[in-house]
Amino acid sequence: MRYALILAPLAFALISAAPPRGPEATAQAALRAAPVFDGHNDVPEQLRDRRKNVLEGFDFLDTRSTGDAAKAVPPMMTDIMRMRTGKVGAQFWSVYVSANLPEPQAVQAILEQIDVTRRLIAQYPTDLQFCTDSNCVETSSKAGRIASLIGMEGGHSIGGSLGVLRQMHGLGARYMTLTHFKNTAWADSATDAPAHDGLTPFGEKVVREMQRLGMLVDLAHVSEATMRDVMALGGPPPMVSHSNARSINGHARNVSDATLTLIGKAGGIVMVNFYPPYVVEAARQWTAVREAEVARFRSLHRGDPAAEAAALTAWDTANPMPRGSLKDVADHIDHIAKLIGVGHVGLGGDLDGVDSTVAGLDDVAAYPALFVELARRGWPQADLEKLASRNMLRVMKAAEAYAVVHRADPPLENETTF
Repeated sequence: MRYALILAPLAFALISAAPPRGPEATAQAALRAAPVFDGHNDVPEQLRDRRKNVLEGFDFLDTRSTGDAAKAVPPMMTDIMRMRTGKVGAQFWSVYVSANLPEPQAVQAILEQIDVTRRLIAQYPTDLQFCTDSNCVETSSKAGRIASLIGMEGGHSIGGSLGVLRQMHGLGARYMTLTHFKNTAWADSATDAPAHDGLTPFGEKVVREMQRLGMLVDLAHVSEATMRDVMALGGPPPMVSHSNARSINGHARNVSDATLTLIGKAGGIVMVNFYPPYVVEAARQWTAVREAEVARFRSLHRGDPAAEAAALTAWDTANPMPRGSLKDVADHIDHIAKLIGVGHVGLGGDLDGVDSTVAGLDDVAAYPALFVELARRGWPQADLEKLASRNMLRVMKAAEAYAVVHRADPPLENETTF
């Protein structure tokens, strides 16, 4: 006993003298404890655009050779090997088709996207696990597999039918972004002229049926009026799968501080995007200038598309887009965390859904570098774990709990249109 009393102060002194853990070690510890749960990745879109959804001969273990320099097609940003390097433990794969499609065709196309996503996941059972709930996410991560979930991008894909919405949920879709770049007949988009001042009565039905099913309501791409209408309905927390802070970058796709505050009060999560025009204000301004140049060249070279294209190529070469860096992404994360709390921010990189990213977050292998940057800024391990995946899991669990309570509620209905 006497020796124990002598040694105890010595042990305490040794512990106290241990150097503080550096940012790299803090980031590594956080990602070991809580691997990244990213809210939005567009590999399914790449499969449609590049391969017409044909998986034969496609190697998802390593996609670095998928580019075509002669056609100016870059390689994909995502594969299993780089997801492992990036400490990704769970991923919402976005099933998206163009909002320009007639709605019946969009319904067919989104079914094809769900199908190719599920076939891709099934081809890699050692590495990927198809999941539809938070329990599966947690157990697959512990088993060393990447939990793979489906999120629908764009409400046009249900064809104005609650019955179709229910069938998409039955096939595994666990969130739906209410609009894409265009309004639907029932909800306003952030990037279209307002038509409804938010949600129509049918749009409210869509949201309430999603909530009843346990399907997360995704507010990325929607107007702020639509966001506010969704939150006025109450229910489980909403998500914003891939958007940023408008006070840093004024893009209409981003979220104002006033609406961020409402999302925080609703218990929601805002998952930060890596696309330069949404991250870096200079890139947003560059995009506006480029759009003006496109119109100018079209006017100057009427009837001569080759000359028009050559002029634009020359302009692009002389005026590269300001990409910014991962520090700019960290600024958005910091801002949202300080405004509404660290429990309400996540990551939705939009990788393989954009043609460029900020420097340093070029592909799915790069997530740890962002965590190191945040650790350098003083983020403790517990907060980094929340950002990585604990916040997203909390929101999923809340949606699932709400669905359990409302399991006996009758499905909402709407009349068929043809």
